[in-house]
Amino acid sequence: MTTLSLEPLLIKGGLAVDDRGSLSFVNDFGFSGVKRFYNISNHEARFVRAWHGHKLEAKYMYAARGSFVVGAVKIDDWKNPNPKQTVSRFVLSAQSPSLLYIPPGYANGLMNLSEDNLLQIFSTTTLIESQGDDYRFPARHWDIWSIEER
Repeated sequence: MTTLSLEPLLIKGGLAVDDRGSLSFVNDFGFSGVKRFYNISNHEARFVRAWHGHKLEAKYMYAARGSFVVGAVKIDDWKNPNPKQTVSRFVLSAQSPSLLYIPPGYANGLMNLSEDNLLQIFSTTTLIESQGDDYRFPARHWDIWSIEER
């Protein structure tokens, strides 16, 4: 992937299964620009961690175990963001490998859907750079956490 998007972008991967086991991959992702990574694991299903934004930092999210609802919203006003702003909503799952790109200028939030869960985050800034570019908003400011029964 050579050009970064100005909007959230799902980079599709795949899963290969044979008699030896399975191999998951996201071959269209390169680590260029990534300066650190960390993991998130929630202690119970349907636990919401939201909203966390950055003006300069971009993030890539990968569900290594379990599944997650992830939201991304472009921030129109960093002091008083519009609660009616459109939120892009994604489902990430280890069963369907993909990497979600969250560009700078967005806030993100997540809710794990499974008990056994691990979300890997790859960041384009160092921890020190990120600390000066850290914006937090209430978990229900954009309330995308309900599951539609089908």
